[in-house]
Amino acid sequence: MDDFRTKFIEEASELIEKMEDALLDLEKSPDDENLIQLVFRVMHTLKGNSSMFGFEQIEKFTHNLETIYDLVRNQQLALSEEIINTTLACVDHLKNMLDESNYEDSDFMTTHNGLMAKILYIANPSEHPMGTDGASPSPTAPQSTPAQPEELATYYILFEPHETIFNNGTNPLYLLDELSELGQIKAFAHLNRMPAFEQLDTDLCYTYWEIFLSTDKDLDAINEVFIFVESDCKLDIQKISDVNILNNNKFIGELEELVRTKSDIGLASAQQLAMRSTSQVKHAKAEVVKKERINTREKNVSSIRVSSEKLDSLMNLVSELVITQARLSLFDNQHDVHGLTPIVESVQKLSRQLRDLAFGIVLIPIENLITRFQRLVRDLSVELKKEVDFIADGTDTELDKTIIDNLADPLMHILRNSLDHGIEEAEVRIAHGKPVKGTIKFKAYYSGASVIIQISDDGAGMNPEAIREKAIQKGIIAPERKLSKKEILDLIFLPGFSTASKVTDISGRGVGMDVVRKKIAAIRGEVDVDSELGRGTTITIKLPLTLSIIDGLLVSINKTSYVIPLAAIKKIYAVDKKLKYGSFNNLKTLDDEQIPFFSLRKEFNLTPSDEQMEQIVVVNFEDSNVGLVVDHVEGEYQAVLKPLGRHYKSHDIFSGATILGNGTVALVMDTNKIIKMFAHLTH
Repeated sequence: MDDFRTKFIEEASELIEKMEDALLDLEKSPDDENLIQLVFRVMHTLKGNSSMFGFEQIEKFTHNLETIYDLVRNQQLALSEEIINTTLACVDHLKNMLDESNYEDSDFMTTHNGLMAKILYIANPSEHPMGTDGASPSPTAPQSTPAQPEELATYYILFEPHETIFNNGTNPLYLLDELSELGQIKAFAHLNRMPAFEQLDTDLCYTYWEIFLSTDKDLDAINEVFIFVESDCKLDIQKISDVNILNNNKFIGELEELVRTKSDIGLASAQQLAMRSTSQVKHAKAEVVKKERINTREKNVSSIRVSSEKLDSLMNLVSELVITQARLSLFDNQHDVHGLTPIVESVQKLSRQLRDLAFGIVLIPIENLITRFQRLVRDLSVELKKEVDFIADGTDTELDKTIIDNLADPLMHILRNSLDHGIEEAEVRIAHGKPVKGTIKFKAYYSGASVIIQISDDGAGMNPEAIREKAIQKGIIAPERKLSKKEILDLIFLPGFSTASKVTDISGRGVGMDVVRKKIAAIRGEVDVDSELGRGTTITIKLPLTLSIIDGLLVSINKTSYVIPLAAIKKIYAVDKKLKYGSFNNLKTLDDEQIPFFSLRKEFNLTPSDEQMEQIVVVNFEDSNVGLVVDHVEGEYQAVLKPLGRHYKSHDIFSGATILGNGTVALVMDTNKIIKMFAHLTH
């Protein structure tokens, strides 16, 4: 049962997040009936799941909250800011309710009782005029004239649970009980599939039901009852009459007679009996009994839930397979074994396909982070009394699960800074000719084998002179030192550096942007800042798609192997060493383009080689191309990245190491950091 409860908590977390996302959209479009229905359906599903798995407090809490949105969708209660704010507070509380240990906390129970009282007051202020927390009731939300009840219709429902339905904790009787809440019901249980007693397996379900339901609810409401067992049963729902025929004793008697004589009633017989029972209704025509099938439940499973531990194990196994394949390729090159080469090529092809497939499994969209960012912007903008629009673009961009997990905190730091220090107060924006409402844009997109994330605002921007003066005051730079604008802006990433004039609960303690850079560097990413005083700030983060395996170029320098990420490489040139060193100011003309280059032998303090020819590997660096001179290019190589360990943490020009087929270790170069370091040393 613990496994089922764990599964419930996972699914409930997803439902709560989905509800939060829908509420934030609903706040912007309060008249969108589809969003109102979506919020109601999510609450209804959460309530049903909670009941099934024994989370009675969540079931009761959600049931009362659901009542509000049932009134809203039936136009008996107008959606208001108070309702949205209360529901968002309930969303936060529901997240805490998933941890049952919280129920022993007095503060938690105070919040729980206060929210419950608020919910009851909103749903029915006349019966609950005062919350249990003693708060004065707010003005009653405007109500429209109650909608007239819809005319009852009768449905035939064939519900055939799979034999293994008990395995996920489902009790079919609970579903029938919930179905009875929709209206008048007549159910016939069929036991004709029950085996002999000695063959009976108590873990299997042998019963199926034919159900007749008269209700004023629509097809969606009936469908929602079975929404969480849709893949565990065969379900057929047909509308057989547009009136309530369950009050017709003759109709019920004929049904019971069919069950006694034939066991199953069947849809055809049910339709015939329904036609005779409604013949007195003038508008009962052929379309009354025409099939209106809801989604057939015999569907192939399109997705499954897999634990993150299993995905991590899969990636580790794929990594080991790549290393083994490299060893096999090396063995094939060193030994002339008849028939081995085609096998090696086949294994190489299959391992690459398996690697790409595994990558696709562990990649998840950035969209999973957006809801919490939207909520953060909403809540902080209210707290700071600033009107802010949050715009997200490219949320379908995918990243490695591990990167996503480690990306949330840095992005939250950046958004807090944008709200607190970037977006100005309303009167300041008006004085500078800006719209009262500020804008924060989140943009994600692919760039080669990398993902770029940009967070920009249209706020006050940063003053380079103020940053420089602060750095001089702190003794970070000498007063006479000349820095470019980019170098000045990069100072904000130094530990403890802040230009905030006052410390707030949100930001300004000088512990934000250095943490951002460190955490992003830990996942092999880079972060840069650009800002225009009075116009806004843009933070750009460059990230790898994955942390485990990369396609690289194997090169050697002084008989030591290195790997350069293939995604960073533009072209490779073979050059005469004499011509190279005869070039002016480390610039070499290649394909009519002057390209700056660095000799890695020289930069690594190695003696010059005696070989006549050397290789220039041209890589992308920011918006330009830079050459890295190596001794030899060995060829492409799938590199399984391994951490360097604590003794090499200071060598950040290498992003990791990989094991070659012969068992030796090759360092994986971070070309951007290498070029930045060497360029800094030459100035």
